[in-house]
Amino acid sequence: MIRVAICAPARSITPEDAARVTDLATAVQGVSLNFHPQCFQNEGHFAGSDAQRLAAFLECANDPAFGAVWFARGGYGSNRIVEDALPQLGEAANAQAYLGYSDTGYLLAGLYRARIGAPVHAPMPGDIRRAGGEAAVLRTLHWLGGDRSGEEPGPGAHPAVAFNLTTLAMLCGTPLMPDLTGLVVQVEEVSEHLYSVDRLFFHVTAHLRDVAGLRLGRLGDVPENDVPFGRDEEQIARHWCARSGIPYLGRADIGHDIDNKIVPFGLESRRARD
Repeated sequence: MIRVAICAPARSITPEDAARVTDLATAVQGVSLNFHPQCFQNEGHFAGSDAQRLAAFLECANDPAFGAVWFARGGYGSNRIVEDALPQLGEAANAQAYLGYSDTGYLLAGLYRARIGAPVHAPMPGDIRRAGGEAAVLRTLHWLGGDRSGEEPGPGAHPAVAFNLTTLAMLCGTPLMPDLTGLVVQVEEVSEHLYSVDRLFFHVTAHLRDVAGLRLGRLGDVPENDVPFGRDEEQIARHWCARSGIPYLGRADIGHDIDNKIVPFGLESRRARD
């Protein structure tokens, strides 16, 4: 049995969301969920103040009774607590898997850089709000229970990481940016104009010159520009990869949607899940 602590480092979820996810978990053998009360707090945009979100994350991560910390929802806010959190993580935190995506990529990146635990790009409880979101939530629940069929198949032998494109761009040049040398980097985006995607790739590829390659996930809900941009997302990715000498390795099955697949970070997470 793996006991899973759930906290909200960015935006909150509702008790109703938690109840629906808990109901789904009853059908998955070997997984027990514990929603921290902080998941339901609200302070403006955030699931409580920075101090409350930090305290809840530390409480979950440093508790040896748990084997995984599952982030409740993205949105925005994780970056505001990561640098304060990392020095306060103890021995128990190193034994945890950490699961999330989107804005919680800041935490996954910081943990991966510090070599703490096993960061994993994965659907979150908040995905229950999407139409058909039960499938996404169940994918992570089954992964936690030992079923690896929901993992992104990957490009072969190279270990991988996965990020929201904007989150990765904001990480570049900060103390949270991990060394991605030799890894395949998968990126996805949502609700960004194509010209913005182009600008993000301009920035990100300048920081990824030693990676094994880049794979492009899905771009969801792309707004229409006042004039056609003239290039689609794959042409944009290929262009900036070619300019930066990064192998473009095709599409990846990740995105802000119910089909979002699971990507354990690097070799460390691969060993942790075995």
